Amino acid sequence: MLKKALYGLLLLGLLVAPWLGVYPLFLMKVLCFALFAAAFNLLIGYTGLLSFGHAAFLGSAGYVTGYAIQTLGLTPELGILAGVVAGVVLGFVMGVLAIRRQGIYFAMITLALAQLLYFVFLQIPLTHGEDGLQGIARGKLFGVLSLDSDLTLYFVVVAIMVLAFLLIVRIVHSPFGWVLAAIKENEPRAISLGYDTDRFKLLAFVLSAGLAALAGSLKALVLGFETLGDAHWSTSGLVILMTLVGGMGTLFGPLVGAFIIVALEDRLGDIGSFLASVTGVQWFNSLGESVTIVIGLIFILCVLAFRRGIVGEIVARVKPLRS
Repeated sequence: MLKKALYGLLLLGLLVAPWLGVYPLFLMKVLCFALFAAAFNLLIGYTGLLSFGHAAFLGSAGYVTGYAIQTLGLTPELGILAGVVAGVVLGFVMGVLAIRRQGIYFAMITLALAQLLYFVFLQIPLTHGEDGLQGIARGKLFGVLSLDSDLTLYFVVVAIMVLAFLLIVRIVHSPFGWVLAAIKENEPRAISLGYDTDRFKLLAFVLSAGLAALAGSLKALVLGFETLGDAHWSTSGLVILMTLVGGMGTLFGPLVGAFIIVALEDRLGDIGSFLASVTGVQWFNSLGESVTIVIGLIFILCVLAFRRGIVGEIVARVKPLRS
């Protein structure tokens, strides 16, 4: 009952946020990264697989969606679908190559494959190299609903995000999700019970890749461009940070972590200016140039004081009270 109330409050907050002075474009960026982090959390939080190559799915889907809309003239929904299909196919290929390895070897293989794809994107003419794809038109959804308005596109993104989140909830609480949890806790025991763990892990990897690709497709449509930064290893590191800060293995954690990290990247300069005007300490004006340092300090603080992440710590403290 409490979870349903929290879901309802979160959805209500998303629906009224544009009328509370929050820019829809900023909210859409947060939602895209929240979906990206939730997709990654499905893999590491519920299956125990650490991927250092998830940026490959975000970037490849963004490029495919941008190319499909800009060059092939497809409608937004078909462009997004093309990006998701590309992410699923790429996830299957990477999964087949990496899934039989465990621990750091699995992580390094995904990193190597993602960086290989990054250099492919850098060289091929379709991606325009370091310039990236620019001017991706939003078009009309199903040929009827114009997405030129930020507010209209925002509600479309919210609807897609809600459906994707419900899919993740369904996966986690299904028999398939229980098998993934068993693999994470004790894979040899799951094998002894007759489960083909490699097949389950591969399916989880492909599902995670597809959801990450959906986030990349939406991000390209929202921002109107796609660059190499989305396919770089640093983006894979960023989504790991979002998940750890918010709470690995929790449903809300990646959303909270994504909001914190994206807000710091986009608004730290404004926060510093506000603090400088209130306190009179001019050093705060330089906060906008120290985003990496501030995010690093938050990560260190979470590791030392909130090892379960923000949401994970809250859940751990609330459970004894409920029992």
